[in-house]
Amino acid sequence: MSSVVCVVGLQWGDEAKGKMVDLLAEKHRIIVRYNGGANAGHTIVHGDKTFKLSLLPTGVLRPDRTAVIANGVVVYPPRFIEEVDSLQKAGISITGQNLKLSDRAHVIFPYHMAEEAAHEGLAPKPIGTTGRGIGPCYADKAGRTYAIRVGELLQPDWLRERLNIIVPIKNKILAALGSTSQFKANQLADEYIAFGEKLRPHITDTTELLHHALVTKDTILFEAAQGSLLDLDHGTFPYVTSSSSTAAGIGSAGVPARRLTKVLGIVKAYTTRVGGGPFPTELTDAIGDQIRKVGREYGTVTGRPRRCGWFDAVAVRYTAALSDADSVSLMLLDVLSGLEEVKVCTAYEVDGKRVDHFPSDSQILAKCKPIYTTIPGWKEDISKLRKLSDLPTAARRYVDVISGAVGLPVSMVSVGPDRDQTIIC
Repeated sequence: MSSVVCVVGLQWGDEAKGKMVDLLAEKHRIIVRYNGGANAGHTIVHGDKTFKLSLLPTGVLRPDRTAVIANGVVVYPPRFIEEVDSLQKAGISITGQNLKLSDRAHVIFPYHMAEEAAHEGLAPKPIGTTGRGIGPCYADKAGRTYAIRVGELLQPDWLRERLNIIVPIKNKILAALGSTSQFKANQLADEYIAFGEKLRPHITDTTELLHHALVTKDTILFEAAQGSLLDLDHGTFPYVTSSSSTAAGIGSAGVPARRLTKVLGIVKAYTTRVGGGPFPTELTDAIGDQIRKVGREYGTVTGRPRRCGWFDAVAVRYTAALSDADSVSLMLLDVLSGLEEVKVCTAYEVDGKRVDHFPSDSQILAKCKPIYTTIPGWKEDISKLRKLSDLPTAARRYVDVISGAVGLPVSMVSVGPDRDQTIIC
């Protein structure tokens, strides 16, 4: 049986999935990004080089592999071109053979960004989006009438006709929302026809490509964008993203979830969140500030400071079950070195009652008070350790407590950003 693996974040995103995908890419020939858009920041460190990606799959850093942007992704062509150019300047070979873009993926236009900004400006409680036009593009996809797919960029006359219908309507919507942004259909058509020509070498039917890979028992690695707690259906709605960020999302790429041979859940040794929404274990004190500083917890895409808190095992148990995770990779354990004590939330208290499950309603989650298991901290620098047995006793106990609280084995522990700063358990 071929290896078909999915790497999925089990928190609110930013779990260091990029590093894990980069490590696993060595054993997989095809690496697939299956959801989200340029709102997903991946930072990969190798030696003296740091690469920051928001749209391209992490697999592009290995030119001997095939990286795929699948159907479920929404694509902003200028960002695609910018990231390709940046990697090529850094000496990474990017060609139409090792980077494939689905002709079914949907296209983000400037009016999507303007629409998102207008909605956020009017909302009494903004969701806290990245402003990249992701949500409005997915909304058009679901609504169908005003959606444009990547393959249409290669049909100039058809694209121009479509934009001459869509843009006047978008202008009216923007004006009604109080936005001063207005767009010209033919100007956008000229720009996006040119983008299409630059993207042409990469555009293909990626569903057919993946079906062929399954038949030939090729090795495939799927990477999710965002975290499971931001999933449109199962996350802390409405403070969520606009796509499926659990393992179920691979269905949008044309591959049934039952073809997966392994699901690897990625978690930080603590919890972070960007933007609005409830966060039971959030730390608004000096400890939270220290975690943010040491962990460099600022958004890769937006630069916004991330909210930081203790590890929430209630939430991770829930998200692990959503994707049927086989094991957990525990990332950024080194960030907690130096703390007097560390805590793991194992249950909640709501209105004086103990709750062991993750609430479906954000209003209820906002009332949840964490019930903690407290563990002594460790002072040692663990960034140079490569064996689980070499970890300080307190750090090893922390790993074991998380494993027990989540109910899954910890298969990897990351003790630094570089590829080799990884402990295989």
